[in-house]
Amino acid sequence: MEELETIIMELLVNAGAARSQALTALQLARKGDFPGAEQAMTESREYVKQAHKIQTQLISIDEGTGKLPVNLITVHSQDHLMNAMVIQDLAGDMIELYRRLPPVN
Repeated sequence: MEELETIIMELLVNAGAARSQALTALQLARKGDFPGAEQAMTESREYVKQAHKIQTQLISIDEGTGKLPVNLITVHSQDHLMNAMVIQDLAGDMIELYRRLPPVN
């Protein structure tokens, strides 16, 4: 059970880092630092990729049979991942909008 909690915490950490990097990308784009914004988005996508690997690992443990206990931290980690992915999508669109705006001096 302790190993399972560690895996779930890894999912939570990676999802949280993905969210943070996507928000950092937005801040950088707002300042006109588009190379920095792209780098932050690349890092955000890498964190989501790692989180997906962990999520797949959890799904394989469960095998659709309810072997994986559903507790608050499991739900919280899934919520973090979903939010990170939504923020990534929105950040990508907003960064493109910032590119189209005239530079702020």
